[in-house]
Amino acid sequence: MRPKIIEMAQHISGLKINFTEDDPRYYVFADLVNDEQADVVLAMKRRKPEAVEDIAARVNKSYAETFDICMQLADMGVIEIKPQGDGTDKFELPIYVPGIYELMMLNHEQVETHPEIAKAFEQYTREVVEPVTRIMPMGNGAMRVIPVESAIQSETRRAPYEELSYWLTKYQNHIGIAPCQCRLVRTQMGEGTGSIAEELCILLGATAESAIMTGKARRITKEEAEKVLLQAEKKGYMHQVTNMDGTNKIWAICNCQRDVCLALRTSQYFNTPNMSRSNYIAEVDPEKCAACGQCVETCPANAVRLGENLCTKKPIEYPLTPLPDDHNWGPERYNPNFRENFENVYECGTSPCKTTCPAHIAVQAYIKLAAQGKYHDALELIKKENPFPAVCGRICPHNCESECTRGDIDEPVAIDEIKKFIADVELNSKTRFIPEKLYDFSDIKIAIIGSGPAGLSCAYYLAQKGYTVTVFEKQQKLGGMLTLGIPSFRLEKDVVEAEIDVLRQLGVEFKCGVEVGKDITLDELRSQGYKGFYIAIGAQGGRKLNIEGEDHEDVISGVEYLRDINLGKDVKTKGNVVVIGGGNVAIDVARTSLRTGAETVNMFCLEGENEMPAQDEEVLEAKNEGIFVNNGWGPKRIIIENGKIKAVEFKRCLSVFDENGKFNPKYDENDVKTVKADKVLLSIGQSIVWGDILNNSKVELNPNMTAKAQQLTYQTCEPDIFVGGDVYTGPKFAIDAIAAGKEGAESLHRYVHPGQSLTLGRNRRIFKAIDKDNLNLDGYDRVKRQKVRYDSSKNNTFSDPRITFTEEQLKSETDRCLKCGIAHVDVNRCIGCGECTTRCKFDAITIHRKFNAYSYGYEKIKPHAVARAINIKIKTALNPNRDSMDK
Repeated sequence: MRPKIIEMAQHISGLKINFTEDDPRYYVFADLVNDEQADVVLAMKRRKPEAVEDIAARVNKSYAETFDICMQLADMGVIEIKPQGDGTDKFELPIYVPGIYELMMLNHEQVETHPEIAKAFEQYTREVVEPVTRIMPMGNGAMRVIPVESAIQSETRRAPYEELSYWLTKYQNHIGIAPCQCRLVRTQMGEGTGSIAEELCILLGATAESAIMTGKARRITKEEAEKVLLQAEKKGYMHQVTNMDGTNKIWAICNCQRDVCLALRTSQYFNTPNMSRSNYIAEVDPEKCAACGQCVETCPANAVRLGENLCTKKPIEYPLTPLPDDHNWGPERYNPNFRENFENVYECGTSPCKTTCPAHIAVQAYIKLAAQGKYHDALELIKKENPFPAVCGRICPHNCESECTRGDIDEPVAIDEIKKFIADVELNSKTRFIPEKLYDFSDIKIAIIGSGPAGLSCAYYLAQKGYTVTVFEKQQKLGGMLTLGIPSFRLEKDVVEAEIDVLRQLGVEFKCGVEVGKDITLDELRSQGYKGFYIAIGAQGGRKLNIEGEDHEDVISGVEYLRDINLGKDVKTKGNVVVIGGGNVAIDVARTSLRTGAETVNMFCLEGENEMPAQDEEVLEAKNEGIFVNNGWGPKRIIIENGKIKAVEFKRCLSVFDENGKFNPKYDENDVKTVKADKVLLSIGQSIVWGDILNNSKVELNPNMTAKAQQLTYQTCEPDIFVGGDVYTGPKFAIDAIAAGKEGAESLHRYVHPGQSLTLGRNRRIFKAIDKDNLNLDGYDRVKRQKVRYDSSKNNTFSDPRITFTEEQLKSETDRCLKCGIAHVDVNRCIGCGECTTRCKFDAITIHRKFNAYSYGYEKIKPHAVARAINIKIKTALNPNRDSMDK
């Protein structure tokens, strides 16, 4: 170890302790600062601007030599230049944080060659700061949250230093912008969370001038700084300011993200909100809140979560997080995994509709917006999770309705019909919602392979982030199974095209008729500059029965049959048709065969009437069209005579699943019936046809031909290849694929930027529904559910006969929502940033000034910290629950 550097670390820290070589206060300088430079640092007073001649006299060097060394140290970030306004400069020795570490991180070449700087910064803010986190007086952490200014209500405006505009005005001629140092640290350590190190750090005053002079920052205007702050708020970042100089001075405004910010970590890791919080606390108005969850997702302290809003038999309690003020405090109270255990919902649960939806769409909230006539706002909210609401309004299995609490009173709310009404705004090119691009990553190319719901969803969210996205589709039509696997009488193709057109307006490029693996390989795409791949080719093949007669030319896969029709081929279906299968695709195939000329259509499936996987309304529609549904029968053989299909022989199915719930049908081989048939359409499941796409790749497949990938990230064994939709899960619904596409976009966003973790800081989106057994549902009205009307002129055609709700029907149906969920603030965790207020479309969450804490200044903190430590000791001794994990 170097004695001079030990002495230097003691001087900067103000502690005469024996530093080890593992101490970040020592090793950050050990291989960087020479003895001559250390002598200059030792000759300087902390946090005092000093003239070069005074420093020179102490180190017994000439002015020129001393000035040169000072400039070297300023370039390193160890000291700062302090312009005096008269053409002369002084130099100042900062403290470690905020100060030296941040400034050293802004010398990019230095950081590249000395990765120990980032390591030291992270370690210092975790280990060295720990002893003071409990006793730090509120308002005196190294950095302090400053609220979003638009959230501060006029009646609570008391202190100008709590408003960003005050500081920008004060330093309006001395403003610089630099990359965020915390993000740089996390990136270098491989712990980035997708919040990229953009120019987000606004430097002020003399520090700005010093950083600009040494190439660490560039000068910007006050107006440009205001735009940076606004963009940061739109991205969900909170504001913090340096907090070591009382109420009259700051030198930086930071735009922070909870999972990368080292200052915010001091409160989140140690569960000590006083280290960060402003004087404000958030509050929810239960009359306005619609449980959209936007405040929850943006809250940097995880202080807002979703809860329950209905009358219950047993009262719901929302526990407050214990505070160090009156509890025994130590590592058992810490939350070291705060970047991975983010919670969306309280233990009591929240709205079943949001919980059950695979994409966790804010159903209750968009229903309320629709009720208020705010259709565009409702559409915007839906598209935060689902870019294709018009499509889903027509084909979604609507699990949200199956779990709707209103169904326990009479009938579920007609959620899909409400969504369909809202989403029909998409069908008009003049009223479509086109999201704002908040980033520009257009220099990075990403390839999406497959234009089904998963691929299109991934493309949408990547395009929204500003990437250059190309979708490759082997068919001549876009949409995957949305276009080729679903008949027009259920999903008209202009609906799909309208929502795809939004992607075009976002800049997504589409290449149809290109089969990756055949027409172009993944390696060739890499050579063209593509940095990541999302494979979502769907399950576009049929499955075989493995029975006699199956190979006849008139035994056709249902998905192939629908594909040919949707591609515009002249398909004629004559005579007696037998459809084998009991799912939604089988229903579509059966109804389509009627429309292409079949005389009779018989459906046969293993399941009983109540166990059929097809939706009840679709089965009913099929029966109303004259299709015969035969339950509890399995195919035994297809009878061929004179080269033509004559009949299909079926055997009675006694059970479909075994005692372990596995598919293992049992039959009565003696209970047999024969059905006349001229054509057999098989809809017993779908298979994945990979072609040559994975040639020479490391992607591994499961026995069922789905791709092996990480459950959270969808990354395969080939690092730049991600998968989603049916190729990962097997055949599921469009909404499942859409949800997977969004997660795939998040993974690709992180992957293409070096140093980003695919998992840290990622919302696992775990939701829990309310306990319906604890509800008291007495006293609610019995308003009947609005019924879908049909255009009889479209019956048995390829046009969708279902009529969208009228506005009157919509108003009536939205009024039936029980408003099951609500957001709730844990005031002990809230740090008063106000970011939640920027997300709420209902003005349901606001911030109010509760405290009057302020910075004492670095040199004056100690007596206040001592007093707080004594106060804590007394309160803890008097608290009988001091060891409880609950408040």
